[in-house]
Amino acid sequence: MNKRIHLSIAHMGGNEQKYANEAFEQNWIAPLGPNVDAFEEAVADYSERTAAAALSSGTAAIHLAVKLLDVQQGDTVFCSALTFIASANPIIYEKAEPVFIDSERDTWNMSPKALEKALQEAEAEGKLPKAVIIVNLYGQPAKMDELLALCKKYGVPVIEDAAESLGAIYKGRKSGSFGKFSIFSFNGNKIITTSGGGMLLADDKELIDKARFLATQARDKALHYQHSVSGYNYRLSNVLAGIGRGQMEILEDRVTRRREIFDIYNEVLGELPAVEFMPELEDTKSNRWLTALTLNRKNTDVTPVELIDYLAEQNIEARPVWKPLHLQPVFEGCKYYAHDEDVSKDLFENGLCLPSATIMTDEDIYFVAEQIKKFLTEQR
Repeated sequence: MNKRIHLSIAHMGGNEQKYANEAFEQNWIAPLGPNVDAFEEAVADYSERTAAAALSSGTAAIHLAVKLLDVQQGDTVFCSALTFIASANPIIYEKAEPVFIDSERDTWNMSPKALEKALQEAEAEGKLPKAVIIVNLYGQPAKMDELLALCKKYGVPVIEDAAESLGAIYKGRKSGSFGKFSIFSFNGNKIITTSGGGMLLADDKELIDKARFLATQARDKALHYQHSVSGYNYRLSNVLAGIGRGQMEILEDRVTRRREIFDIYNEVLGELPAVEFMPELEDTKSNRWLTALTLNRKNTDVTPVELIDYLAEQNIEARPVWKPLHLQPVFEGCKYYAHDEDVSKDLFENGLCLPSATIMTDEDIYFVAEQIKKFLTEQR
């Protein structure tokens, strides 16, 4: 196969151009406008939230959540360790200190056991965190019941980082419906996209109004340009929001297809002793944004890097699992609470993500799966 098979690329549904064209026809190109309002309403309604603010990125959404929780220099914020750096960077923006919490194996997400240890120690030291950022990795919801109960016990607000999990379900509730705040990302590689963009959601309209204020340079209500506090240029444009409106219309189709992609990989590779797929917790529905697996090193000598390199030779893009944040040079010296063993580190060292774009055909997926099977069988 000569064509490039990508990890995860945009897939348009048809109406995106219609809504974007409306912005051109109305000459409503600047940030804000009818598409922004409609996009916010669509995402809030879908996610069973009261209000939402469309922003330039998921990172901006996390930053505003951190800001609205009054995180300042000298404060700590607990954050999932196994995630992209965007989950933690906003903590640094406010000169606070990130504390990283390990994963557990049932979901690859934040370990309630590790979080409890961290909260107990923080309380004993008289320095509870200002917030806990819980990530839903690769579209799989975390153990929200246990994690939220712990945060409630210690009076710590939660930011649900659902950047990768739009369309997922946890015990009958939509991903993004948990926590004081929740966030989505609409980056070009996500399950739906606005090219670049994000969303901040909450069940408190006043908080979202404050977020919108901060996201539009914190301009006071005055005829002239007056500013009493510092703000940010974080709002989403009316053109990109039009793309988001069209994408929301086909979100359920995209979730169904991502899950079908996983099923094909599982069909071909599921019986291989070297392959262990990312689990799906009982009573949850992952959106399977990316099909992720680990290689059982007891049953193969192949490393994830070797497999990724082999797939690259076949014009197939695969990626390692996120490198845990407590192992990143930029966060050297930050506190880290392990589950028992270092689960995040083990998942990183043995894990990889497979091409999962909904634009792939069944033929593409079977080709990738058979190439993996071939390499693992020949190299074992």
